Amino acid sequence: MSVSAPAQSSGFAPGVVSAAALPGDEVLRELGVVAGEGLGDEEVLRRRAQFGPNAVATHRARAFPVLWHQLRSPLLGLLMAAAVASFLVGERSDAVIIGLIVSVSVGLGFVNEYRAEKAAEALHSQIHHQAVALRGGRATLVDVTALVPGDLVELRLGDIVPADLRLLEVTGLECDESVLTGESLPVDKNVAAVAAGTPLAELSGCALMGTVVRTGAARGVVVATGAHTGFGKIAAGLDTHPLDTEFQVGLRRFSLLLVYVAGVLTTSIFVINVVLHKPIIDALLFSLAIAVGITPQLLPAVVSTSLAAGSRRMSRRKVLVKRLVCIEDLGDVDVLFTDKTGTLTMGRIEYMRAVPAGGHGTEAVVRWGLLSTENAARDAQDVGGNPLDQALWRSPAAAGERAALDGYTQVAVLPFDHERRMISVLVRDRDGRSSLVTKGAPETVLDCCVDIPPGARDALAAEFAAGNRVVAVATRPVASATQSIGPEDERGLSLAGLLVFLDPPKPDAATALRRLSVLGIAVKVVTGDNAAVATKVCHDLGLTDAGAMTGSEVDALDDVQLAEAITRTTVFARVSPEAKARIVHAQRRSRGGVAFLGDGVNDALALHAADVGISVDSATDVAKDAADVILLEKDLNVLADGVAEAAGSSPTPSSTC
Repeated sequence: MSVSAPAQSSGFAPGVVSAAALPGDEVLRELGVVAGEGLGDEEVLRRRAQFGPNAVATHRARAFPVLWHQLRSPLLGLLMAAAVASFLVGERSDAVIIGLIVSVSVGLGFVNEYRAEKAAEALHSQIHHQAVALRGGRATLVDVTALVPGDLVELRLGDIVPADLRLLEVTGLECDESVLTGESLPVDKNVAAVAAGTPLAELSGCALMGTVVRTGAARGVVVATGAHTGFGKIAAGLDTHPLDTEFQVGLRRFSLLLVYVAGVLTTSIFVINVVLHKPIIDALLFSLAIAVGITPQLLPAVVSTSLAAGSRRMSRRKVLVKRLVCIEDLGDVDVLFTDKTGTLTMGRIEYMRAVPAGGHGTEAVVRWGLLSTENAARDAQDVGGNPLDQALWRSPAAAGERAALDGYTQVAVLPFDHERRMISVLVRDRDGRSSLVTKGAPETVLDCCVDIPPGARDALAAEFAAGNRVVAVATRPVASATQSIGPEDERGLSLAGLLVFLDPPKPDAATALRRLSVLGIAVKVVTGDNAAVATKVCHDLGLTDAGAMTGSEVDALDDVQLAEAITRTTVFARVSPEAKARIVHAQRRSRGGVAFLGDGVNDALALHAADVGISVDSATDVAKDAADVILLEKDLNVLADGVAEAAGSSPTPSSTC
């Protein structure tokens, strides 16, 4: 079935940020799509020709450019000139030896760099799957590469989002966006438009390519494909050669100095001999011999051998080095940018405490919180995909309430949705008394309560200020004959208390940070998480000067202002992948060696931009391929071991270069 005329003429592809600020109906109108029909076959072909396949165009590792990058070293050029000179003056054995040294040095560099150039190719494997699209009024299973702007796509539990979508219909949808934003909790989605210019991590009305549907279902319209998606822009940023490290820059300067000295001496000696009426051929041969004599033929081989030996020692410290030249820079790192979740914290939500209110006890708050889940089973493994519920059920407090929970029967459930931001459950105890239990976002739960106890709002504000995640629980009695509940029943509630959660710091993270500080490394946190949460974690770990900036504040600064702001900022929160890379670039232009530690697709650009990109063996393939160094454990102590070892493995101090 063909689509209406507007669809045939539309070439508009707004992009996910622009589409998020428009109502869904307007996005469909701009794209020329009929809501219940989707695109027709002819229009799909036309748009595919216009926009190209929905594939991430990544850099392909090519042997000749990598080889040229090795050969363009001034020192190698000097060595090759020395080999030619040796051959001309009759020292053919010296020429062969120098040639072998050059070949070995180029070969070692080529092998390591070519492996690093394979980084972006892994992005293709991340999106190789099929999706359900509505075309011509029929649901059709299509390869994600065949999707075009305007396609209507269905999302279900467990799906990988195949393109950037503007959501049109949502049923309890939550997406795990940690691969792009670093946020540890799934993100609630809805169909409401957001303010223009909203950061990528806060586009609640859109589903982003590469993220995963954790709960619920949805229908959305494709607004960006391939390289135009947030995922694709990361790949496009990898379509460049890694920037030269400080060690490479220093070695190149030293090599150029040798070239200048050799050139000046050779020319001067040749001119002097000619002025003294020496035979020109003899003068030329003598000058070339001087050039050969001052050339450090073994320097490239010594450097490569020293770095290779250091790499072997570091591997015993659980640090694997992909680019040998980064060993020197790892030992000279001055600033480390790192993500928070899983590096400074445990990477999982944990229940902290209950804050009772209105005469309720702590045990009662926990009991009501355990009862208000969509799953009636009394098992932590069966509470669904909500990490907060799972954390509460895993806690020792839950174990103490299991016997009490056996006295309740779940009668009805009003599921959580993103407009109400609450879940309500009708439960009945052994005596036949029924209660409505509501749990959800504190602001909305408090709005449904009456006679809120004095100090409750102050307690909530204190928890937020501490960077904790908070859920409010409220109850009220209902008639015993009640068998069902609706949103209209969520009123006249009595606040029972607050449930407080935290992604706790790692026990040894503070020690690792102190070790890095002793090694002269300043640690700064770059995260997609909430600024208050990240600042609190840093403060708990001893980073007391934890000035914070958000992604929107970073975007508002030019490069000079950003470089200045970095010096007084410890936490960069809610930052996009592009902003992470921009922060790293700004610091590199400022001073000293820069390292970046990350493990998600959202970290790939920054890993690529740093002097030393560091990832872990449990990271996404894209992050591991973009990194120069891989830690076999996601532990800052392992990194500190590697830095200490690298400082002792450096072939020459970079300051001498």
